[in-house]
Amino acid sequence: MLFTALASAASAKEVAIDVGHYAAEPGVISATGIPEFEFNLALALEVKRELELHGLHVRLIGERGDYAILHHRTRDARGADLFVSIHHDSVQEHLLPQAERFAGFSLFISRHNPKLGKSLACASAIGAKLRGAGFTPSRYHADPVLGESRPFADEANGVHYYDNLAVARTAAMASVLVEAGVLVNREEEQRMRDPAVRKRIAAAVAGGVRECLAKELQ
Repeated sequence: MLFTALASAASAKEVAIDVGHYAAEPGVISATGIPEFEFNLALALEVKRELELHGLHVRLIGERGDYAILHHRTRDARGADLFVSIHHDSVQEHLLPQAERFAGFSLFISRHNPKLGKSLACASAIGAKLRGAGFTPSRYHADPVLGESRPFADEANGVHYYDNLAVARTAAMASVLVEAGVLVNREEEQRMRDPAVRKRIAAAVAGGVRECLAKELQ
């Protein structure tokens, strides 16, 4: 009965799902020439569907590709309990010839976010669900040469600190940025394009969000 009550209370919360990038600057171009924004939109819509299936309220941000100013995204998410920005990853330009070396998901939070503890708890919950669904953290972002020295906040679950990340730093609520996979890796891109894989990723992200919001009520 207690779990049912907690789940019901969590379902009354609202999650802002942000579609990373926008039409004029669509993010990384995949190995086969597809803009990241298209991947982000498809996954964000699937995460939205998964959350709504479980009764959560979802505010979708940036789905029309018209949010050029990053802090407008977090401004328009005010009132939500959690901000989740959906992205797909790349590597530094000089590493593109070796792109097949890089794969996996990464999660980012900012130590400047006013809800740091909740941001970390939600990021860790999402990472744990992704791992449980068979996905692997990329981990290369922590490397000073390969990944720009983004230190781990939770290494096991692929969570990094990225303090100047705009959508995490400027959010009034807890904020997590999800990098679902490395699009410049041709094999990983093919996985990200698979509707069944996308559904598994979305279910894991949504599951982590629900778990985090439910635990907050205990």
